[in-house]
Amino acid sequence: MMTAEENDLLCRVEGDAPMGLLMRRHWIAACMSEEVAERDGTPVRVRLLGEDLVVFRDSDGRLGVLDEYCPHRRASLALGRNEECGLRCLYHGWKFDVDGNVLEMTSEPAESGFAGKVKHKSYPAREAGGFVWTYMGPADTMPELEPPSFAPTGTERVSILKIKVKANWAQITEGQIDSAHSSSLHSSDMVPARVDGAKATDQTWLRPSTDRAPRFQVQHTSFGFRYAAIRRPIQNAATHDYIRTTVFVAPFVSLIPPNNIHNVTTVLSPIDDHNTDFYFIAWNGADKPGVDPETWRKFNRAQVGIDLDAEYRNIRTRANNYMQDRQAMRLGNFTGVAGIPNQDIAMWETMGSISDRTKERLGASDIAVVEFRKLMVEAAKRMRDTGVALGRTAPHIPHAKISSYEGIVAKSTDWRTLGVAAEELALDDQRERVA
Repeated sequence: MMTAEENDLLCRVEGDAPMGLLMRRHWIAACMSEEVAERDGTPVRVRLLGEDLVVFRDSDGRLGVLDEYCPHRRASLALGRNEECGLRCLYHGWKFDVDGNVLEMTSEPAESGFAGKVKHKSYPAREAGGFVWTYMGPADTMPELEPPSFAPTGTERVSILKIKVKANWAQITEGQIDSAHSSSLHSSDMVPARVDGAKATDQTWLRPSTDRAPRFQVQHTSFGFRYAAIRRPIQNAATHDYIRTTVFVAPFVSLIPPNNIHNVTTVLSPIDDHNTDFYFIAWNGADKPGVDPETWRKFNRAQVGIDLDAEYRNIRTRANNYMQDRQAMRLGNFTGVAGIPNQDIAMWETMGSISDRTKERLGASDIAVVEFRKLMVEAAKRMRDTGVALGRTAPHIPHAKISSYEGIVAKSTDWRTLGVAAEELALDDQRERVA
């Protein structure tokens, strides 16, 4: 059971909250590239870690992430004119480039030199894996943006869906790393079958196990942790195990066990203490065909204009019970809620925007959740007390080399050798010995 103080350390990200300061030492997904695909296109409002920002692509294709509010009289730059390599405020015509420099002040005398005395708040922006990333920490601590785990070479077929969730980042992460819940919550979409590994069809995901109570083992790493959910396979249960490894790459990324068509990853962008941008990603890797974005969004019931409004807000809400179909439940559907992410969101949001973890009763199946909380509470304390951020210390394992795993293997197989190269595991072992 967590204390209220620990729950705050885990969840709060705004202002000087230690968790928010930790997150500012990492590149954070500001929006999808497709949202600002057009040069001189419509600026996009973005809120990250309690800050209101605006993202735009200028005439030369450069990306800007600025404070939403003009430094003059605080009008919104999201309404501004994106033109001739700058974003112009409608109120008095002040114009800013992607770095926050003032290009023009049409309301001020040119001879005053006022434009050279004003610098608007801006954050660095980079593009990779279908996202615009920004760095909101101190400039002298900014790392290079490395290839993300879901786009290690930059040639992958990456399909992203986005949903704004009315819940804190931590309970969403806990849902992503909780392998046990899939056997219940997603049981009508993740169906046991006599297959040799996880398979994706147009309607369901098949898995080779009926085991609803897996055994769990955890391995701590410099980037977060990995854990294995070990289940009895339907076939050859006496000699083999069905292994699903999930990876938490602190603080924003969870790598979900893959299937035969695509790999699965989630990326979170905390909007503030109570809301989160949730990105659910399918990507193909070298040996899989992948899936196109609209097929991915349709399968997950997350299409803009059908399931989501133009701001990526879900039409399925607590107010309408997530459009739960009780007749479908009577006919055998476990939840009556359409779409794997929507089933999760119904759980996350009905906990309250920040779950009261002091009232929980955890069991053996919650080991990954317990490890996540211990790791991140200690990380927040370390950030508060020393300024050292989890995931920014040696040994650093490139995210492009980190992966999840699923498959049926002989019982003698060490799951720790699955999904990560042996040399990278050696670095993990080194860290554990030093710790």
